[in-house]
Amino acid sequence: MSKHKLSVVIPVYYNAESLPELHERLSGLADTHPSFELEIIFVDDYSGDDSYEVIRGIAAQDERVIALKLSRNFGSFNACLAGLTRATGDCAAIISADLQDPPELIGEMYERWVAGAKVVMAVRARRQETFFRVLLSKIYYVVFRALVDNAMPRGGFDFVLIDRKVVDSVCAMQEKNTTLMGLILWTGFRRQEIPYTRVARKYGKSRWSWSKKVNYFVDSLLAFTNLPIRLVTFLGIFACLLSFLGVIYIFVAVALGWMDDVVGWPSLMTVILFIFSSMMISIGILGEYVWRSLEESRKRPSFIVESEYRRDGSAAPDG
Repeated sequence: MSKHKLSVVIPVYYNAESLPELHERLSGLADTHPSFELEIIFVDDYSGDDSYEVIRGIAAQDERVIALKLSRNFGSFNACLAGLTRATGDCAAIISADLQDPPELIGEMYERWVAGAKVVMAVRARRQETFFRVLLSKIYYVVFRALVDNAMPRGGFDFVLIDRKVVDSVCAMQEKNTTLMGLILWTGFRRQEIPYTRVARKYGKSRWSWSKKVNYFVDSLLAFTNLPIRLVTFLGIFACLLSFLGVIYIFVAVALGWMDDVVGWPSLMTVILFIFSSMMISIGILGEYVWRSLEESRKRPSFIVESEYRRDGSAAPDG
């Protein structure tokens, strides 16, 4: 029987210190699981350190490794997508380069895939991180499950193994301003979960900034649900009803002599401020959707590969 091929896609952003250990542990995984052929794809998302030089050095010693460097920082989603487009395996695992997720777990994920699962999610049962970071993560996944897709595991996931059909489906979508894990769930293929503990960061510091977190949250909502735009509609209806009731009150108050030149000014200003703030929020939400439609219509590529290196020389030369 021929071996299955397993591709491991690793987005890299300022991870030069952890890359040698990650490669060593993946190599050890392949040694203990001779049932699959391993392919490792490192994608440098335009790091400011020497991550790509480290990757090149690893690839020069290991013919299983493919080294990609993007022309600028396109974000983790697009770095993963770049790796998936190069993956030739029967299945592909996606894991971060910071070693907070155990590479050894890929062996169990692979076995679940062999047993028939098309998507195997490593779900964070525990996190060895700060209380505030864990709290924000829990809030995000509660909101995602409530408003977008309740198939999202309660602990969330970004460490996953997916079947070739899922890889091809995700690559064919060519969507922008979305989330990879959301797309994987959206495909609807048979899923299984494996709980694990996300360990504390051993090398470097996280580059997951507040602005990136906010963008990720907004993309998660706007890419998979029409709820924000529906809320705008309901807000407009509510404001109209409130205004209509206000008009009725004014007519009744004038007819019965309840009003003079001063009374009612605070309530009037409150209503005006409410309506105008509602309008600004509505315009902002509409603008988010319009921007995303513009981005899709431009047909710009999701990523540009500046350099690709393989030991056998089959890839395009640098530059």
